[in-house]
Amino acid sequence: MLYQAFQAQADVMAPIREIARGQYEGLKVWRGKSETPALAHMSAALEMISRAGLSHSRPPYGIDAVTVGNREVAITEEPALVSPFGTLLHFKKDIEAAQPRVMIVAPLSGHFATLLRSTVRTMLPDHDVYITDWHNARDVSLADGRFGFEEYVDHLIQFLEHLGPGAHVVAVCQPCVQALVAVSLMEEGKNPAKPSSMTLMAGPVDTRISPTEVNKLATTRPIEWFENNLLATVPARYVGAGRRVYPGFVQLNAFMSMNKERHIKAHRELYQLLAAGETDKAEVVKTFYDEYFAVLDLPAEFYIETVNWVFQRALLPRGELTYRGHKVDPRAVTRTALLTVEGERDDICAVGQTLAAHDLCSRLRPYLKRHHLQAGVGHYGVFSGRRWENQIYPLVRNVILASD
Repeated sequence: MLYQAFQAQADVMAPIREIARGQYEGLKVWRGKSETPALAHMSAALEMISRAGLSHSRPPYGIDAVTVGNREVAITEEPALVSPFGTLLHFKKDIEAAQPRVMIVAPLSGHFATLLRSTVRTMLPDHDVYITDWHNARDVSLADGRFGFEEYVDHLIQFLEHLGPGAHVVAVCQPCVQALVAVSLMEEGKNPAKPSSMTLMAGPVDTRISPTEVNKLATTRPIEWFENNLLATVPARYVGAGRRVYPGFVQLNAFMSMNKERHIKAHRELYQLLAAGETDKAEVVKTFYDEYFAVLDLPAEFYIETVNWVFQRALLPRGELTYRGHKVDPRAVTRTALLTVEGERDDICAVGQTLAAHDLCSRLRPYLKRHHLQAGVGHYGVFSGRRWENQIYPLVRNVILASD
């Protein structure tokens, strides 16, 4: 009944938000004629009410152009390969010079791949960028089958085969494990489409190292608890009716509860900014939460297998992970250059958990390995923000260039 309860609440709130939105638009006229503190606070309250809801639709990337060299180049989003569960999305540029092809592997963890908008925008001037644009599981028909850990790996291999030899992988957060598995399998199988470099950023390769609260939460209860308490069935009104999912709103609640005071403070400040008419500052906060409150449902099998195999049993670093009955061995990685990046203040994926990939790829020659610990950043600062743009990205770019 979890999803039905959420949907019932959303249905009740929808007309209330619409009424508030209409009244807010009406107040704009009055505020233009006679601005008073009472009108300003009423307008701010109405806007806050109109925003009090979640979205299950992917926000736009909103990257229309980038500067390449000394000229502005238009960006066109083109699906390069599509499956029911995800799209390999190409940010196409009309330029003559060939650039290194990079596949950014986005997490499937309750938000859309647009969460990596900053990562994409930063990489676009120097690279031919693709991203794994995962679909909302509630919009995928039951007839399209399952999507678990192995199917995720299947998609990465298929996407890389579509890109062809010499591409590069940049995996962010959760899919660092699946990316390492895919590359290991491709190297072992002498797949010509194996990537030239693999960058793993703030990912849970070995969660036994310095466990965070997120890691501890996954190990304090048996996997049956997660199956019985956190999964839900998609309601009949959606294409994925009957599909079992881990709802995005559950994941969002878990994320927000970790920093509850910070989010309460942010919304209090947003109200004050709106009431004060500081629209530019308010827009920054609204943009962040528009993205943060756009949630994506995960296929139940992918969620359960990730919790079980990655967080509870740490199968890959233990040497016990299998892919369709075949043991996965990262020692097979001998030609793909490896860069790992961690954030000093990361409270989601602790220092050392991503670095563990170097020990697993033990046959990779030292000159093909590099690690970077970024001082002063938390989890999101590894792939967005000023330190990402000015300190981390140049290292990523150099590794790709040296391996291309």
